[in-house]
Amino acid sequence: MARFLLTVQVLLTLTLWIGFGSGSVSSNSYNAGDHVPLFVNKVGPLHNPSETYQYYDLPFCRPEPVIEKKETLGEVLNGDRLMSPLYKLKFREDKTDVVLCHKRLTSSQIARLRDTIAQDFYFQMYYDDLPLWGFIGKVEGDYFGQVEKHTKYYIFSHLKFNVLYNADRVIGINSFSDPNHLVDISESTEIDVQFTYSVSWNLTSEQSETRMDKYSLASLHPISKKIHFFSFLNSITVVVLVIGLLSFLFMRHLKNELRSSSNGDEEEKKEVGWKLIQSDVFRCPRNISLLCAFLGTGTQLLILTIALFALAFTGFIYPYNRGMLLTSLVTIYTLTSVVAGYTSASFHSHFDGNKQKRSVRLAGILYPVPFFMIVSILNTVAITYGATAALPFGTIVIIILIYTLLNIPFLMLGGVLGNRFGLLEFQPPSAIKRNPREIPTQNWYRRKLYQMFLGGLVPFSAVVLELHQLYASLWGFKIYTSPGIMLLTFLLLIFLSASVGVILTYIQLSGEDHEWWWRSISCGGFTAIFMYGYGVLFYLRSEMTGFLQLSFYFGYTALLCYALFLVLGTISFLASWMFIRHIYRSVKLE
Repeated sequence: MARFLLTVQVLLTLTLWIGFGSGSVSSNSYNAGDHVPLFVNKVGPLHNPSETYQYYDLPFCRPEPVIEKKETLGEVLNGDRLMSPLYKLKFREDKTDVVLCHKRLTSSQIARLRDTIAQDFYFQMYYDDLPLWGFIGKVEGDYFGQVEKHTKYYIFSHLKFNVLYNADRVIGINSFSDPNHLVDISESTEIDVQFTYSVSWNLTSEQSETRMDKYSLASLHPISKKIHFFSFLNSITVVVLVIGLLSFLFMRHLKNELRSSSNGDEEEKKEVGWKLIQSDVFRCPRNISLLCAFLGTGTQLLILTIALFALAFTGFIYPYNRGMLLTSLVTIYTLTSVVAGYTSASFHSHFDGNKQKRSVRLAGILYPVPFFMIVSILNTVAITYGATAALPFGTIVIIILIYTLLNIPFLMLGGVLGNRFGLLEFQPPSAIKRNPREIPTQNWYRRKLYQMFLGGLVPFSAVVLELHQLYASLWGFKIYTSPGIMLLTFLLLIFLSASVGVILTYIQLSGEDHEWWWRSISCGGFTAIFMYGYGVLFYLRSEMTGFLQLSFYFGYTALLCYALFLVLGTISFLASWMFIRHIYRSVKLE
């Protein structure tokens, strides 16, 4: 039985890695007249990126039978549903006004088309793995006099394809809906429509290795450059201020306190609150198992983020590489489950070497359970709407198998390694008293809510401009193709979370408040709360509409911000942990 489970795990892992290769830049070469793969994908309203439907849900010309392309896990999760079309775009073969089909549109079909045109529906196709888009129709308003207005709805009945090639490779493709071929569907009466298309091939000097670069040109627009510049300037300003505060804290104030302690100045020692709680500051925190699970999950998600940046820098992940990002997420998250188990068990060994199993189990559900709950609700909404975001039953089974046969065993393996080879039990610099010291009444600036607000506001203010670009890329049609800028912003966010966490922890300890464990996490993670709040503002200022888009936007934004809460909370805690160990190790014990 064990051998069978191991075999299944290996096969599932290989399946995920094989899925990486699909949807990459094609290296196919063609001769004149050769068939080049073309697939129709999906349709949807321009301003609702999550609301997409299968191409043939609309009354387009369709072949009989419709052949569906076998898709990878990432493509299915991305909502791609590739199918065969009637269009025939053979290599270097020009065509003019080729009849695609004759179609009689019923009154109900016309009503559906009018509704989609009013919502600016677009279609998407893939030609030799290159994406192309086009609009279904257009709306015009005719005015008579000053009051009455008649709206006209038109569908485009002719589609032009402009294909670029170099030698035997396809380099690029564009589609144009011809405004000279319009069909008026303003009236709800049956009409006959003839759909046609044309193809023109043009030679280019561009190489196939750079054919995807054109999709990144949007990020090189002068306005985008200016936004990145101001974002960087804003981040650096905040960093300089924080570094100045840290320098004052360590070089002057804290250094003098440590010097007075090492000289045995009893009078000076009593004036410093953090020295008075050295017997309580390392006391085992409440809910230690949950805290260790939090650190394990946060560390796992941090490594996952770094791995995604590495894949982006190597060119493995790039815009419109179908399903690659989601496949990478699933695979890396599965493999890094070892890290979550190891970190949870290893840190738990600081305090209790016999109860790591509970921490490991909690690490296995801390993020997956909220994730599966939200995704299940969103999947139900997508099924109700008939959207491509709805996961097929087979995909759901595969995800469950991956989690049960790969994630959980890897998590347990990490727990075993953390228990056996992890850190040794921590020895505090002074004996811990049986009864904790009473915490005195705190000033307003040392209270929890104020510190959480400040701990979230400072890092958020440094990255808010770049966060807007990220939201626009995730929930719009802007392309974020500057992994270097995003990585720099992420590193600044980590630095600020760690630095502000240390400063706030020092302020808390100076008030003789030794319960710093969970507060350091909440102060660091509160930045994600600000990010979610900004997400609400972004939605209100956008043109997204409808319950499906609303639910998907707030559901997945919540999951993203929750992951950032875990990561930034972990970073703030670890920085505070190292800071506290350092200052109390430096204190001369009597």
